[in-house]
Amino acid sequence: MLDSVKRLLVGRPLSSSEQEHQRIPKLIALPVFSSDAISSTAYATEEILFVTAVGASSLTLGLSVLVPIAIGVAILLAIVATSYRQTIFAYPNGGGAYVVSRDNLGEYPSLLAGASLMIDYVLTVAVSVSAGVAAIISIPAFRSLEKQRVLIGLGLILLLTVGNLRGVRESGRIFAVPTYIYIGLLGALLAYGLSREFFGDLGTVPFDPKEFHGPENGGELGLFLILKGFSSGAVALTGTEAIANGVPAFRKPQSKNAANTLVWMAVILGVLFFGTAVLAHHLRPFPTHNETVISQLGRVVFGEGPVYLILQFATAAILTLAANTAYAGFPWLSSIIARDGYLPRQFANRGDRLVFSNGIVFLAAAAAVLLVAFGGVTTKLIPLYAVGVFTSFTLSQMGMVRHHLRLREPAWKRGTVINAVGATATFVVLLIIAVTKFKSGAWVPLVVVPVIIVIFAGIKRHYDRVGEVLSVTPEEVHAEPISHTVVVLVGRVHKGVIRALSYARSLRPDHLAAVYVSFEDDDSEDLQRQWEEFRLDVPLEVIHSPYRELVDAVEEYLDELDQRWANDTITVLIPEFVVDRWFANVLHNQSALALKWALLRRDGTVVTSVPYHVHADDKGNGAEKDEAKAESKSNGEAESKAGAKSKSEGDGAGDDGS
Repeated sequence: MLDSVKRLLVGRPLSSSEQEHQRIPKLIALPVFSSDAISSTAYATEEILFVTAVGASSLTLGLSVLVPIAIGVAILLAIVATSYRQTIFAYPNGGGAYVVSRDNLGEYPSLLAGASLMIDYVLTVAVSVSAGVAAIISIPAFRSLEKQRVLIGLGLILLLTVGNLRGVRESGRIFAVPTYIYIGLLGALLAYGLSREFFGDLGTVPFDPKEFHGPENGGELGLFLILKGFSSGAVALTGTEAIANGVPAFRKPQSKNAANTLVWMAVILGVLFFGTAVLAHHLRPFPTHNETVISQLGRVVFGEGPVYLILQFATAAILTLAANTAYAGFPWLSSIIARDGYLPRQFANRGDRLVFSNGIVFLAAAAAVLLVAFGGVTTKLIPLYAVGVFTSFTLSQMGMVRHHLRLREPAWKRGTVINAVGATATFVVLLIIAVTKFKSGAWVPLVVVPVIIVIFAGIKRHYDRVGEVLSVTPEEVHAEPISHTVVVLVGRVHKGVIRALSYARSLRPDHLAAVYVSFEDDDSEDLQRQWEEFRLDVPLEVIHSPYRELVDAVEEYLDELDQRWANDTITVLIPEFVVDRWFANVLHNQSALALKWALLRRDGTVVTSVPYHVHADDKGNGAEKDEAKAESKSNGEAESKAGAKSKSEGDGAGDDGS
């Protein structure tokens, strides 16, 4: 049943030979890797106004610096996009800032870049989903859902997770349409709105002092607030590195297709972001948590008719699907870091749909925790967002400068200048963000990133230590044989125990014993009576556990065996029922699980389950039971004679195991 549900949600498994067919064309790659950057046009202008138009300032002053800030962000975007185009051609296997830093700056700068990017991707999902929910509840018909924003956000994360578990190509096809609809509708809003504004027949957004917590006019706007507003607008650049991280997902020629997609993404983002700032400057929207700036602009330009509703749904869709960029980038990045030994190796494994499923699930879980912790409010998450982004930008460009100086490939001087300018610009922006938004939450990544680096280093040390312990020398390959002791745990004589005893004999151990842990004297007497009745030749040893502890009693017995026979490996055989109805498992004692978990950590011990399958249609009547009992008794007599013969020759299991 579970497998059927999985196939329904995720789809059929894909073989490794189909991996080449899962690569995506540029038309699909643009929405997959650029939805995060493009979606920022829906909230970046609003975030600038939340800083520059409140407090000691006013709405008029905030709107007056909106266009200059947008110009600065557009210039920064051009620098970063040009710099990352260099990265794509230099590192066609993906990895972005992490790989560039690893190869050119060293271990800890690469871990800093990797940790920053991972935080960025988690925040991308949380911010995008919360912004998508904000767009939905901005529609008058859905204002009543304000208190359900976290629950709606969690549902959207689940939807995105299932879609991405189906594979990059399939999820790209699903999510491409809303992205292109948003680009078209926002472009139409800007073109139509600016043209109407030019001819003077367009009004402004009605000012509502109850919704806007600040004055409409007057006030003061200092340099600090302007820089802080610029740092809020710089979130428009988040996601620009995703294409460089995911180059292997593109169709061949990979680098060329990825670079062209990056250029188109930068052009679309720059035009839409700058156009939104210009239109907002004229229409005078005001920042509020109840209605987005895009919604206010849409109502003035299109009215509250069908086009406005479609725009709002498209905005909600693109904001939500912006998380898809993180779903595309995070699994690739975590797989590369895992292959280097800094993350659990499970992150490097592809699922049955040829995607890094563990990375996708981890990303969803982490984003869901953030969404719940911050109540699904975008503005609370934004200050945490940009520090990691620009840290990775800076390290990537610094690494590319070192790359050009080290290899001196054709046109290396031009590349060095481009990346040096990029490194300087992004570092300056990083300082601005860290200083202006430190109290607003920018300090959190400054604390969390070092913690993640410590975790990375600890995981690496663990893998290195395990690798060192497991390494062998030629002398160890030809080590002397060890003695073998087999212990069969029994509760009563039944078919499962008989099979386990037969399997134990087939191992031809040096020592063999059946062990029963007794809680009550009557139980042990009944079992010993059964043992004698069936004439089983394997010695039965009874352990008394006055405190009714199974695991501790078995471990103490094994310790005694270690003292009895030196240099031996003990194999513990556990007979287990296997029922064909999953719900029937709860009806059986799960002591075997506890035993296996405890003995797994015991040195020189092997734990093996000997299953006996019980099917629903297996029904034994009394005659069959008597026949089986008689047959078992007959076999026991034969085995007893054989055991007696072996014992007389001094080579029997009974003698060795007593």
